[in-house]
Amino acid sequence: MRVLVTGGAGFVGSNLALMWKRDRPADLVVALDNLRRRGSELALARLMAGGVEFRHGDIRISADLAELGPFDLMLECSAEPAVSAGYDGGAAYVIDTNLTGTVNCLHEARRHGAALVFLSTSRVYPIRRLADLPLETRGERMTLSPGASGPGWSSAGIAEDFPLDGARSLYGATKLASELIIEEFRAMYGLRAVINRCGVIAGPWQMGKVDQGFLVLWAARHLYGGRLAYLGYGGHGHQVRDVLHIADLYDLVRIQVEDIARHGDGVYNVGGGAAVSTSLAELTRLCVAATGKRIAIGSEVETRTADVPYYVTDNRKVSAASGWRPQRDMNRIVGDVVEWLGKHESVLRPILGA
Repeated sequence: MRVLVTGGAGFVGSNLALMWKRDRPADLVVALDNLRRRGSELALARLMAGGVEFRHGDIRISADLAELGPFDLMLECSAEPAVSAGYDGGAAYVIDTNLTGTVNCLHEARRHGAALVFLSTSRVYPIRRLADLPLETRGERMTLSPGASGPGWSSAGIAEDFPLDGARSLYGATKLASELIIEEFRAMYGLRAVINRCGVIAGPWQMGKVDQGFLVLWAARHLYGGRLAYLGYGGHGHQVRDVLHIADLYDLVRIQVEDIARHGDGVYNVGGGAAVSTSLAELTRLCVAATGKRIAIGSEVETRTADVPYYVTDNRKVSAASGWRPQRDMNRIVGDVVEWLGKHESVLRPILGA
């Protein structure tokens, strides 16, 4: 089989490409990336060592995709992944990449009769809707009020039928628009496609920043030193996200590809779930335990425009369809990240350090 991984030098794409090649060495795996994000260049040696072919290109340019030739499966991991994208007034890149680029990918998949796994995001859910959930503080985290539930949400987390009316950021909007176009390609052209709305994904080789990849950034600053702050919601660090280990995502993708006809209907929310979630304050304790280092954490009361106080994935639909459940807990995720940071400090400190 010939597998094309777009965004193949990014955190998610490079890991999925290498894991796929490891388990299916006879397959030809090609990673396409424009190398725009700092740190993505570090993936090139890893891809080569793992037997993955790298091609420099950009999904915004249809000719770059066409030059790759036929393929059987596309893992569509390319994105401008920062929820803050566009708030500075520069909206072109996020729209061109996350929407126009996706359409280019769909045309190529259709042309070659290839199957598609599209990685969408939990950020398709509106900011105000999530902010209005009935939350209370217990210990060091926000949590839903006991027994509370509503359309698309419950103690299990946020489900696929959570209301979609409202603003969600350009990042979320472009991903939702891509989902809708994929639905049309399914209906009109018989495209075999799986859509996974992923929450926070973390693991080794993620070049974390404040607005995307916060767990890696938090661990790196504890290990290498540097400033961190609890931003918004009173500055206490009580906001909550669930976290999915990249290897758990790979396990799901393999299951879905093996029977793509069964899983290629609708969308799936995919994340760590309630059992693999953390607040920033709790993450601080995990990082102190894993690194043996403690740093001062600042506090900024003002909440940023695109932030949400709580997001935990309700995995029940994807688990019922596939039998998949996350296997790696928060201790494992933080431990794997800290081990990676320590092993590759010389190349990572200039990127992830203060």
